[in-house]
Order: sequence, then structure tokens, then C-alpha cells
Amino acid sequence: MAEEVSFPTYKGRPLVRCGNIIYYGSMKDKYIIKMEIKSTKMIGENEVADKVTIQLMYTDTTISTRKQIIKSSEKNGLYLAIDIADAWLERALAE
Repeated sequence: MAEEVSFPTYKGRPLVRCGNIIYYGSMKDKYIIKMEIKSTKMIGENEVADKVTIQLMYTDTTISTRKQIIKSSEKNGLYLAIDIADAWLERALAE
């Protein structure tokens, strides 16, 4: 029997990181957010995200990758990016 993996969540939705890409939301839903960390900067001894692109996407894999993207933006910092991402996803899933 397959063991269910639990991911970290933000506002009840999973956050999955693969390298510099963070997916927010569930693939079971109609939409998901893809955030890509484009650049980082050092603050003290910590490396933090600087430029982050956000994309609201369909989870339907039968359509082309270009057509999956509904909305896109670039923000400074991961905090602002995930805040916008949550608002976009919340609105899209409410439709």
C-alpha cells in the first residue's frame, strides 16, 4: 500500500519545492500556482529569494504548457509572491 506523503502547507494548501520552483495548491484542484525563484540575495548569513515569478496555471495536463498559464507576474521577495499567489488561487478556485 502506498504511503501518503504530507507536505508543508500555507493557509491549508500544500507547498511543494523542487529546486528553485515552488508549487502552491493541490493538483486535484482546477488551478495551481507555480512560483520560480529567479534570483537570491544574502541577508546576514542567510540566502533569501529576491525576484520571484508567479504563475496561475490550469492543472489539466492535456492542454499545452503555454495555454495552461492564466496569469503571470514578478514580485520582489517570497513573502509578497506567496501573498499574491494565495489571493489569485483563492479567487480562481471560488469561480
